Amino acid sequence: MLTIKNLVKKYGKFTAVDNLNLHINKGSIYGFVGPNGAGKTTTMKIIAGLLSATSGSVMINGEEVVKNPRLLREKIGYMPDFFGVYDNLKVTEYMDFYAGTYYIPYKERKDIIDNLLEIVDLTDKKDSYVDSLSRGMKQRLCLARSLVHDPELLILDEPASGLDPRARVEMKEVLKQLREMGKTIIISSHILPELAEMCTEIGIIDRGKLSAEGTVNHIMQQLTKKRIINVKPFENNEKLIKLLSEKPFISEIIENTDDVEFAFDGDDKKLSLLLKNIITEDIPIISFKEKEGNLEEIFMQITGGNENDA
Repeated sequence: MLTIKNLVKKYGKFTAVDNLNLHINKGSIYGFVGPNGAGKTTTMKIIAGLLSATSGSVMINGEEVVKNPRLLREKIGYMPDFFGVYDNLKVTEYMDFYAGTYYIPYKERKDIIDNLLEIVDLTDKKDSYVDSLSRGMKQRLCLARSLVHDPELLILDEPASGLDPRARVEMKEVLKQLREMGKTIIISSHILPELAEMCTEIGIIDRGKLSAEGTVNHIMQQLTKKRIINVKPFENNEKLIKLLSEKPFISEIIENTDDVEFAFDGDDKKLSLLLKNIITEDIPIISFKEKEGNLEEIFMQITGGNENDA
C-alpha cells in the first residue's frame, strides 16, 4: 500500500529524517513511535504532501505521490496533531465546507456527512456549534473531516493527545471500525500501551532512523532473542521448577508467589512439546502463556530514554 524508499529530510545541517525505508500493507494500523524530535511528524507531513523531501520517494500502490498531486489528494486523509476549527459553524456546516474543498457534488454531501458523523458517533451533535463540543468530540470531528473524500490511507498525528480515558477508548473504537472498512492507518502517539493494543505493527523511529519494526512481541524477541513464558501451577512450584531446570532451551527461571516465568529459546513446536511434557508429568497448571512484550520497555531500550527537543 505505502512504500517509502531512502527518505531524507534536512534542515540545513540538521537531518530530521535519515534514509528512512518503510512498507505498510493495505488494511494495517501502523503505530509510529519515537521521542519528540525523532522525525515522526516530519515523515507524516512528507507523506501527506505538506513538506517536500530532500531526497527519496513515497509511493502509494506503486505510484509516486510527489509527482502526482491529484493521487495524493484522492488517496490520503491527514489529521494533524494540532488543528483549527471554525467556531461559528455548526458541525454539518463545518463538514460541508471541507466536502466542498474536495469538489464533492453538493447533492451528495448530505449522505456522506451523515454517514461520517455516524461513524464517529456525532450524529446527535450535527446541529451543534463546533465551539460547544468537548475536546474528544472535536478530535472525532477532525477525523470525520479527514475522511470526507473516502481516502485509502489515513495519517493521524497524535489523535488521542489531550483526551480523557473515555474519549481515548471512543477514538480507539472508531479506528478499529475504520480498519474493518478497509482503511490503512498510520498513527503516532505517546500513549504507548494503547498503540500496542490497537496496532497491527509498530515502527520505532529514533533520530530520523527506523530502529525497529514489527509486532510488539516480534520486536521484543529481536531484542532479547528469547521468549518469556508464564506458567501458573495449580499447586506448589517445586515439581515444575525441577522439570524446567532440566531443559537446555530454558533459562532465567523466576519463581514468583503464584506463577513461574522463564526465558524460552525455541520455536512453537518446542513450546507445544514442553506443554505436553508438563501435562504428561502430571503437573497441574492453571495457565500456560507467552508473556506479551511491554511497548514502553521496548521504547526505552531502543531509544535509550532519549528525549530530544520537539
